[in-house]
Amino acid sequence: MSTAQSTSVIFDLDGTLVDSEPNYYEAGRRVLASHGITDFTWEDHSRFVGIGTRETLEALRERYGIGAPVDELLAGKNRHYLELARARTDVFPEMWKFVRRLHADGVPMAVASGSSLSAIEAVLAGTGLDAYLTTLVSAEEVAHGKPRPDVFLEAARRLGAAPADCVVLEDSPPGAAAAHAAGMRCIGIPYVPETAKDEAFEAAGLLFRGGQAEFTARAAYDWLG
Repeated sequence: MSTAQSTSVIFDLDGTLVDSEPNYYEAGRRVLASHGITDFTWEDHSRFVGIGTRETLEALRERYGIGAPVDELLAGKNRHYLELARARTDVFPEMWKFVRRLHADGVPMAVASGSSLSAIEAVLAGTGLDAYLTTLVSAEEVAHGKPRPDVFLEAARRLGAAPADCVVLEDSPPGAAAAHAAGMRCIGIPYVPETAKDEAFEAAGLLFRGGQAEFTARAAYDWLG
């Protein structure tokens, strides 16, 4: 049985397909700075890798006692992010190879992300990935973001695939936990190397402990087959 006949592949976007976290950090930093918070660091941001944008802002709003509604913060962050993303977003090279090989084999693919749909579409269009990935699910379209399984289950539904026949590629523990909760296999590519020891990644079927520096399209493809 070929990979194309047996498997659907669901990609997380940020930190998995593309190196967008620097843009998200800068967008968040700008929003917080506009509310007088000037000490938000990359280390602070890294704790929210894999968490949806709305959930992240809800937590930061509470932490810093920001009076503005979360919808206002969300609109501001999305505006800054889209400006940055359209200027530059890099696709991880081995992910490019992997997507193209799966596409050539006719493997059904989707993107399931905690980002807004407008952000997902902008990144895919700006990088050219939109030619290969057309089934898109934002956490804003489902009841709960990661680590709940909703976004992955919705992606499987749109692909017409059973969860057990889906493989998720994820860079964060919340995403890996969501894949497990959805009853899907998972390929883990930790964006933050220290998280490779997280129990959510330990449950992954294939784990590249060194993250993108270790990931290869060939190894992932061979594992699927």
